[in-house]
Amino acid sequence: METATYLNDFGVTRVAIHLSEALDKSIRKHGHNDYPHECCGVLLGTFKGDDKTVVSLKALPNVHEEGHERRYLIAPDEMFRLDKEARAAGQSILGFYHSHPDHPARPSEYDREWAWPWYSYIIVSVVKNEPKEMTCWTLNEDRAAFDAEEVLITE
Repeated sequence: METATYLNDFGVTRVAIHLSEALDKSIRKHGHNDYPHECCGVLLGTFKGDDKTVVSLKALPNVHEEGHERRYLIAPDEMFRLDKEARAAGQSILGFYHSHPDHPARPSEYDREWAWPWYSYIIVSVVKNEPKEMTCWTLNEDRAAFDAEEVLITE
């Protein structure tokens, strides 16, 4: 397995996230299937030192009451249930994924306002119903901005 840490443009060590080809395809398919609305789901997996490895995904309904094309929301009761299931399986919630229909795979201001620093946020751009670029981000500790997190696709 490749090393999971790297230096970003500012010389700060960031952690990368490992994702299998199958899980990469699942996220992209979910974005395609929910287009033109944002899809959303949870990244479940393990930490080993600085390594984050996604073991499974949980696709979830977008329960945002308005603006499904530009916003997503995961129901709090789903989060509690998933956290309990993950812990029972020896896993953790590593973060979340969602799509940006007809927009770049960059976090929005809304994404920043609702994010937490310790989670990974995978965003897939879906342009005219075709999944394109996929990126991953972590919110920095002062919550002012996101830092890119490398996605390492494994077989």
